[in-house]
Amino acid sequence: MIAGPRKVYEVARKIIDEPSEDVVANAKRDRAARRNPFARFALFIRQVIGELKKVVTPTRKELTSFTIVVLVFVVIMMAIVWGLDQLFGWIVLYVFGTPGV
Repeated sequence: MIAGPRKVYEVARKIIDEPSEDVVANAKRDRAARRNPFARFALFIRQVIGELKKVVTPTRKELTSFTIVVLVFVVIMMAIVWGLDQLFGWIVLYVFGTPGV
């Protein structure tokens, strides 16, 4: 579709929210299988295995870099908390005076 001096192109978009025939057929099949508790359990196990197949194990290099990032973050947060503790401790001593005096 062309409108005036500016070209407007209509692009076919796949609407993800609309279920396809395969999804509907699978849902009907799964719904029929849900009547039996053993079939429901088998469906659950199949879905768990399917999800576990999607898991990507990090490489040794990725695992090392992730670990270093987490440790650096924890050290930075510990320093911030320590600094705030020192600051608030100093403020409390300034406001209320030294203990035992």
